[in-house]
Amino acid sequence: MIKYTNHFLTKLEDLIAESDYVLRYEKGSFKSGYCLLKEQKIMIINKFFTTEGKINTLLDILKNIDLDTSKFTEKSLKLYQELSQTEITL
Repeated sequence: MIKYTNHFLTKLEDLIAESDYVLRYEKGSFKSGYCLLKEQKIMIINKFFTTEGKINTLLDILKNIDLDTSKFTEKSLKLYQELSQTEITL
């Protein structure tokens, strides 16, 4: 199900863009590779990560937060539900 390609990364980015969160890639010394500002609804991911690292980080974030799915398109909702049911092993 999970493919470590730029196309799949774009799908995840589009999913997040449809939510209330803002996704940014910046340099930083985040111990986990990302910083999540829940009150401001901002996700910051280390921009030096590989495509696989970015995908794994986004999947990790999506497992730990609840997104408002009311604004999702049908494709994004289906992807979000599939990701929610998938056990991710890093």
